[in-house]
Amino acid sequence: MVQELLTAVAAAGSAGVLYVAAAARVVRQYERGVVFRLGRLAGEARGPGFTMIVPFVDRLQKVNLQIVTLPVPAQEGITRDNVTVRVDAVVYFKVVDAANALIRVEDYRFAVSQMAQTSLRSIIGKSDLDDLLSDREKLNQGLELMIDSPAVGWGVQIDRVEIKDVSLPDTMKRSMARQAEADRERRARVINADAELQASKVLAEAAREMSETPAALQLRLLQTVVAVAAEKNSTLVLPFPVELLRFLERAQEHPVDQPADHPVER
Repeated sequence: MVQELLTAVAAAGSAGVLYVAAAARVVRQYERGVVFRLGRLAGEARGPGFTMIVPFVDRLQKVNLQIVTLPVPAQEGITRDNVTVRVDAVVYFKVVDAANALIRVEDYRFAVSQMAQTSLRSIIGKSDLDDLLSDREKLNQGLELMIDSPAVGWGVQIDRVEIKDVSLPDTMKRSMARQAEADRERRARVINADAELQASKVLAEAAREMSETPAALQLRLLQTVVAVAAEKNSTLVLPFPVELLRFLERAQEHPVDQPADHPVER
């Protein structure tokens, strides 16, 4: 009698261990467990830690709540100003409602990917080339709103959308390079012309000062000679201005030691 009782207890214990082994589940910290009982949703999603289900009746599906980085393949389209471009992007999203992510959509990752590709092509068609190249922050916000609107019903939240690269045809790259070169040349010419204008004003003022004091012209000539001689050249070409000759001529006609109104006796 005692042996039979021990056998029954052992059998019951073994059955209990098997039941616990079949019913025990562990949900990680970054996951939520959704239980389907005979095909129907049973209660709220299970939190992280140890949990139990009814074997052969319940089915537990785990949903990852971590942020997912989803690259969007490059999409080719024509911009509003008729330029063919290829644009790729990246989408950051996470599941905020595990039950809806399993019930409302068959595969939320594939759905978000397709929605991102469609929205990216739509953004390309509505934007100019300059906007794609320089105003990406505004396009990122518009793209995020377009993807987030249907994703809310799937239990998915779009955290961020970024346009990674904009590929242009080779002909367009060459045209933009020529345009940039022409713009730089235009700015260089404007700067040179402005420098010439400023230099001419300064030279004109210097010429007026020298015309009032003829000796300044001679001093300027001597400074030029000193500057050229410092370069240790074997040949020195010295310009002799006509104003200096006139100055010397006036000096001979009116010596310094005699007044200018008394001519020198010869």
